Amino acid sequence: MPNIKLPDGNILTFEKKVTGLKIAEKISKSLAKKALIMEVDGELKDLFFEINKDSKVKIITSKDQEGLDAMRHDATHIMAMAVQKLFPDTKLAIGPAIKDGFYYDFSRKEPFTPDDLIKIEKKMKEIVERDEITRREVWERKKAKDHYHKIGENYKVELVDSVPKDQEVSVYYHGEWYDLCRGPHLLSTGKIGKYFKLMKVAGAYWRGDSNNEMLQRIYGTSWPSQKELDDYLNRIEEAEKRDHRKLGKEMDLFHFREESPGSVFWHQKGWNLFQKLINYMRAKQDQAGYDEINTPEILDRSLWEKSGHWEKFGANMYTSTTPDEKIFAIKPMNCPGCVQVFNQGLKSYRDLPLKMSEFGKVHRYEPSGALHGLLRVRAFTQDDAHIFCTEDQITQECLSVTNLILEIYKDLGFENVILKYSDRPNIRVGDDEVWDKSEKALLEAIKASKLEYSINKGEGAFYGPKIEFVLRDAIGRDWQCGTLQVDLNLPSRLGASFVDKDGSKKVPVMLHRALFGSLERFIGILIENYAGKLPFWISPLQTVVIPVSNDFDDYAKKVQKEIRKVGISSEVDLKNHNLNYKIREHSLSKIPILLICGKKEVDTNSVTIRRLDSNKQENMDLKLFLKKYSALNKAPLN
Repeated sequence: MPNIKLPDGNILTFEKKVTGLKIAEKISKSLAKKALIMEVDGELKDLFFEINKDSKVKIITSKDQEGLDAMRHDATHIMAMAVQKLFPDTKLAIGPAIKDGFYYDFSRKEPFTPDDLIKIEKKMKEIVERDEITRREVWERKKAKDHYHKIGENYKVELVDSVPKDQEVSVYYHGEWYDLCRGPHLLSTGKIGKYFKLMKVAGAYWRGDSNNEMLQRIYGTSWPSQKELDDYLNRIEEAEKRDHRKLGKEMDLFHFREESPGSVFWHQKGWNLFQKLINYMRAKQDQAGYDEINTPEILDRSLWEKSGHWEKFGANMYTSTTPDEKIFAIKPMNCPGCVQVFNQGLKSYRDLPLKMSEFGKVHRYEPSGALHGLLRVRAFTQDDAHIFCTEDQITQECLSVTNLILEIYKDLGFENVILKYSDRPNIRVGDDEVWDKSEKALLEAIKASKLEYSINKGEGAFYGPKIEFVLRDAIGRDWQCGTLQVDLNLPSRLGASFVDKDGSKKVPVMLHRALFGSLERFIGILIENYAGKLPFWISPLQTVVIPVSNDFDDYAKKVQKEIRKVGISSEVDLKNHNLNYKIREHSLSKIPILLICGKKEVDTNSVTIRRLDSNKQENMDLKLFLKKYSALNKAPLN
């Protein structure tokens, strides 16, 4: 007679073992219709799973992320089922749910075409309409391997081998078709609904290893309603328009080359944007009491071994052996170098907190398939800072860092910020008493921000808890950027200490802080958020002066010279093209202000202003223009 405890505390009693569907029906008929899977004592289960003991149960619908993931996981099976019905020679690999959708990897000689996706999607809808019943079977491990080997599904044979020995080998049937899977799954194919779409085909190596076969990966998306599907497709369309790689080319900001994959070739305009960001941040950090340092890019292996990075990140570090057989590594992060600066000279408790910032260039090996414009690179600049403080100063310093990060995001147009807090993992270093103080300090900083936050239980770093700052951009996408981490480990490993009030030596607490994380990545996010139309003060090229004919070239040059004198970036366009062509060209390059010069402007010492995305023109005295736009050109500093 199992007693089922619901999330609201109510208890339902059943005379014999009971399925999730029966529990949902007893709660309400409407819930039973919406139910997709359930959670039993913290584990996700199918609704047809039978419970025979007292349990805590939560019925999960598409409003829950777990329900949405289960629905999308079913969609992968239905897609694979459709593919094998249409193309029987196709072999199966894996098919998980992912953020906003799903995919399945297939092995097939012929490439899938856009027309094939249309056929597959049509077949999927037929399967959904048939509402095929789902059932689960547990197979003996040898039987599963022999069966998949016999039918030539070699990837499934490998997957059977990868199932831990203490777990069941389960197979899910949707009607007569079946797939190796641990589940959970919905009651029938009709439960996923009809609001799905296949998006694209891409290549993917089996298990992400370039030594393995290249498979064909079909991506799709699935949603609970037509509106949510339409909204997502609109976001995708908008995201394509805002792609920073496309805009970067149009704006002449940067490019990439095969000779140095994952490294940015900054053009003059792009480097100007990069430096504007650094100068702005440098000024903000100066106001906040940071001292800027710079440390070597290449350091001896022994330092990375002491810090623990060699063990954790050695496979992703670029190394070199010198003629005297010493091994050096290009730094993947700035922290160890910063500790070496702190260690120079005796430090007192009176010196703390000591805040050291560094715009340090770091290099990390990323697989070529993972590289993505500015958003995923191998060489990038971290806007790092490390704060050395006492345990009693953790709370205040965390509050200060959080406020600084939020100020900077707001200045750059990001006011929708979400915080993610991760506390102590099972395997960690440091005393629980210090962990208590660190976690309390970070939580107080989060609560003081009055922002939405979530808790990732046990997901902190082994050396301390952390906060991740997630920005939501203009079209609703989330970007994890800034971080704040409390480190109870590295200062001790690298011999950092200070003299306390009682004359004893103590190890400082080290706060790791990044505002953007990577300047390259943040610039990509910034470009996409504004669709290239950056605020005037940070635009890489703010004005272009255009004479209506060659007769007014000298006046245009004079205007450009005056504009540059007041610190506004400017070019003059003397090319032999007509005025409309030049306006179109510079509008595509997202220049905020075009200044037209002709006879009227020469006679009145004025300029005619044409703003980006506006067909209206305004004539303004040159001195007034310089005064007005000089004020707009100031970074928003306190």
